[in-house]
Amino acid sequence: MREAFADLAAAGVERLTVGQYLRPSRSHHPVVRYYEPEEFDALKAEAKSAGIRAVLSGPLVRSSYHAGTLT
Repeated sequence: MREAFADLAAAGVERLTVGQYLRPSRSHHPVVRYYEPEEFDALKAEAKSAGIRAVLSGPLVRSSYHAGTLT
């Protein structure tokens, strides 16, 4: 993830959302593992240290999740 965050920052990404895949139905790929809230905090810190200005990170965060309010 660290390399991906650096690549995104180098490409000019200023706002990023990081969330957990949740299986929409039994016919979709199962969840391999659930991440702890502390892991999302660490991902947020990594993305910010890579140079991404605004980051929302959490298990229920989606790409449209308050993204417009990030500053």
